[in-house]
Amino acid sequence: MSDSPHSDSERSTRTAAVIPAAGRGVRLGPGTPKALRALSGTPMLVHAVRAMARSRAVSLVVVVAPPDGAAEVRTLLDDHALPETTEVRVVPGGETRQESVRLGLAALPDDVGVVLVHDAARPLVPVDTVDAVAAAVRNGAAAVVPALPLADTVKEVEPRTGAEAGEPEPVVATPERSRLRAVQTPQGFDRATLVKAHESVALEGEGATDDAGMVERLGVPVVVVPGHEEAFKVTRPLDLVLAEAVLARRRATDGF
Repeated sequence: MSDSPHSDSERSTRTAAVIPAAGRGVRLGPGTPKALRALSGTPMLVHAVRAMARSRAVSLVVVVAPPDGAAEVRTLLDDHALPETTEVRVVPGGETRQESVRLGLAALPDDVGVVLVHDAARPLVPVDTVDAVAAAVRNGAAAVVPALPLADTVKEVEPRTGAEAGEPEPVVATPERSRLRAVQTPQGFDRATLVKAHESVALEGEGATDDAGMVERLGVPVVVVPGHEEAFKVTRPLDLVLAEAVLARRRATDGF
């Protein structure tokens, strides 16, 4: 009999979250990296870590910091209250999001079998969404993404580039909206599947920005669970206004 208090099956379903936070966030303008921008006086990254740590399924959060900023991020997290029941590690990242996620995966202990990958720029994802993604993986799905139906009609166009940039773009097709979903995070994976995707799928340029897309390229099925409107990505200045409004409402209704 093993000396461990946990069975092999229990160890294999331990869940960790990886938060790549090495990007600059240029669409929010120059200056502080996007993940470190303040939201109601607290950096977005701290909100994102708390969002993952609130899930009882998540026992470890690995934050992937800018390559030269791991110590700064560690200090930042230490300066803010985090749930004591969840371990938080900080590791240096790479030049692309794909490389940063790979480095985050490499930092996970061997007993982690389920991995959630979450955008630091989605600081307000509710715990129910995190739980739903983790549960779907534990129940047998190799890859799970939370997603919402689209409110707007979508057009596929022929992009204008170079000298034609800014010119009207011709419509190529109108996809059936009922079959489309806007994908959010955290995305959840069987660890072995995600590691295989990062080892097998080499993308040029900025690399992969969607881990589930990498798994799809392996031919592995990806399933969708309902997302949440508050799991939006803070990318533009207007998103900061909306995020502040969500936090104000939470404080007023449940003391968040």
